[in-house]
Amino acid sequence: MAARARPAASVASAPSGDPFEALGDPNRRAIVELLGAAAAAGDDGRSVQELADALPISRPAVSRHLRLLKRAGLVVEEPRGTRRIYRLHDEGIEAVRSYLERVWGEAAARFRLVAENRGR
Repeated sequence: MAARARPAASVASAPSGDPFEALGDPNRRAIVELLGAAAAAGDDGRSVQELADALPISRPAVSRHLRLLKRAGLVVEEPRGTRRIYRLHDEGIEAVRSYLERVWGEAAARFRLVAENRGR
């Protein structure tokens, strides 16, 4: 499937929050998962109302969580008429993924080395 071009009008600002702190809340992780599933399905994103409908929290709570995720660089918003559509911010998500792979990759390599040395 060909990748869809993203609109240039997306609102992204320099991250001012810690992405790991933002992901520490289960509701924010659920929002990230919903936005990730939307992206995997080829959708352009979700509105606050669509996210609130899928979660056991209120629309104002979803908005607060989205503000924190946006400050952490994990989501971007795009104004569409009277709504704002949110999607994952590729660069923010990739930075988190890269960090985790680097840290856990090194830990896994050390564990493997210790396990191999104990077996001798």
